[in-house]
Amino acid sequence: MNLLDRRRPEFPPLERALEDPNGLLAVGGELTAEWLVSAYRHGIFPWFDDDDGPILWWSPDPRTVIYPDQLKVSRSLAKRLRNGGFEVTYDEAFPQIIAACSEPRSGVDGRESGTWITPKMTTAYCHLHDLGLAHSVEVWLTDASGQKSLAGGLYGVSLGRMFFGESMFARERDASKVALYHLCQRAIAWSFMLIDCQVGNPHLERMGAVEIPRQTFARLVEENAHQATRRGPWTTSQTPTAEVDTDTPLAKMT
Repeated sequence: MNLLDRRRPEFPPLERALEDPNGLLAVGGELTAEWLVSAYRHGIFPWFDDDDGPILWWSPDPRTVIYPDQLKVSRSLAKRLRNGGFEVTYDEAFPQIIAACSEPRSGVDGRESGTWITPKMTTAYCHLHDLGLAHSVEVWLTDASGQKSLAGGLYGVSLGRMFFGESMFARERDASKVALYHLCQRAIAWSFMLIDCQVGNPHLERMGAVEIPRQTFARLVEENAHQATRRGPWTTSQTPTAEVDTDTPLAKMT
């Protein structure tokens, strides 16, 4: 186990990460913008569930990613994109998105699970958002009375030509998938190489997420470190709207 010096954001080589638990690399440090940017630029992310405990830093092997032009759009999702009545925005409700992602969720056994998005974690990523490095995708639904509410969304960190996804949520069916679709559409428009999903799950796999070796991911992260970063808020007008077609790679839709 590697204990970090809190005075400077320096991390050990990724190959020092533990196999069990998979990817635990280091303990300690600070949850500041400087530390977070340094971590992401080296393929590392923070993940812990108690602000009273130490900060844990991870780099699992393999790494789950989505290549934006390989996102799988099912027939049902294509229908929702065409006729779901959703409105999609960017960076209009970042604090609300991260708050929604931090809410307890029901597991497969019906029990509520806790959250790793602690108050300190929320503060840190809201600061990154203020710096123009963390972004949210919001999916809204308007009811019959004209009241607009959050149906789903996601947030993450954008550096160079990579988007490092952190969390997503859905209050309406397919809302998180709609958010991911629009994120991929934007990533294609800006020639992003991939979206980091950290650790896979069946939901992401069905949408085209794949696992790559940590060594491959580290090489891609190193290449990305030399790319310029788009800082500042994202807006809806920055991305062209693509026609939705079932199971067609997004690169062919733009």
